[in-house]
Amino acid sequence: MADADAAADQNSGGGDDEETRVDHETRVDHATRVDHLMDGLRAFGANYTEFTRRFATWLGLHSTDAAALVEILYAEDQGTPLSPARLSERVSLSSGATAILLKRLEQAGHIVRTRESTDRRVVTLRSSPDIRPRAEAFFGPYAERMAEAMSAYSPQEVQRFEDFIGRLRSTMDALLADEYRDGGPTA
Repeated sequence: MADADAAADQNSGGGDDEETRVDHETRVDHATRVDHLMDGLRAFGANYTEFTRRFATWLGLHSTDAAALVEILYAEDQGTPLSPARLSERVSLSSGATAILLKRLEQAGHIVRTRESTDRRVVTLRSSPDIRPRAEAFFGPYAERMAEAMSAYSPQEVQRFEDFIGRLRSTMDALLADEYRDGGPTA
């Protein structure tokens, strides 16, 4: 991108103009910062995946089972417990594979299925009383350090970060639903 900007500046005859040079440097600096930010987001995602993998090892679970358990725990913490269908979406598994995964987690004593709705067909996934203290012991240091890191930012900055992440997430959701719905980009 920087090479294209430089070529455009030279072609416009403003290559020696101070204002054009400053504008070009600003665009290059912005592009570099965006690249660094995207690298940071990828690294954060990889680190989060590694925490989940280590949680799986710590519990003696397959990483997909641990990822599902983390989703169940997180949804409970947010006050919006998951149904099997919603969990299936969150961990990108078919309904059949999710049913098998849930059976393993239930047999291991990590989750329970409840019927809390007036519609008795609706199943809610809950963590078992035994697993929550273990999850809190594992993720406690993570949560403390993340809270400490975020406390360095003002509420306004955190709001901007939230808006930024929300926009990135909705962009990715749209890409997955449209161009990538069949596994790869459509022509």
